[in-house]
Amino acid sequence: MSITTRTGDQGLTGLLYGQRVPKDHPQIEAVGAFDQLNVETGAARMASPDGGVRLLLADVQRCLVALMGEVSAAEADAERHAKSGFARLKEEDLQVLDRAIADLESKGVRLDGWATPGSNSISLSFDRARIAARTAERRLAAVVSAGRTPRPLLLQWTNRLSDLLWLLAREADSRAKDGGA
Repeated sequence: MSITTRTGDQGLTGLLYGQRVPKDHPQIEAVGAFDQLNVETGAARMASPDGGVRLLLADVQRCLVALMGEVSAAEADAERHAKSGFARLKEEDLQVLDRAIADLESKGVRLDGWATPGSNSISLSFDRARIAARTAERRLAAVVSAGRTPRPLLLQWTNRLSDLLWLLAREADSRAKDGGA
């Protein structure tokens, strides 16, 4: 089967269970933003010299795929998706992010106002992923205007992910200042 279906040539695309919507529909915008976040997270994972961070970001990418699947279902199909065998974010996934944030903060990494991204390529990769996370978070919040009510966990997880990425970027900044990676 070819990737070229031609079904989108008129400006429409399909949600998870086949409902057709315009390509600029808020759910499509949200899924696209999370897809971009997945790419940026992959780039940050590749850039990180820390094996534990690479494993954490691989888990984040697994969660992003699950989140995209859930967001791509129409409101009328939300229960169908919940009962399907598709992966879904769980409270434990949020706890993983909370623990990682707590670990970084216990090392003295803090959120202290604005940062100037670009002190090194590693911190920049985390900042790019953070910006993508904030965009995805806004797009997810916007699906409500299209009649889709995302589970609160999805917004919480996305918000927490951007916090984690901020801290990872600041940690990479401080390592560069200390002569590290």
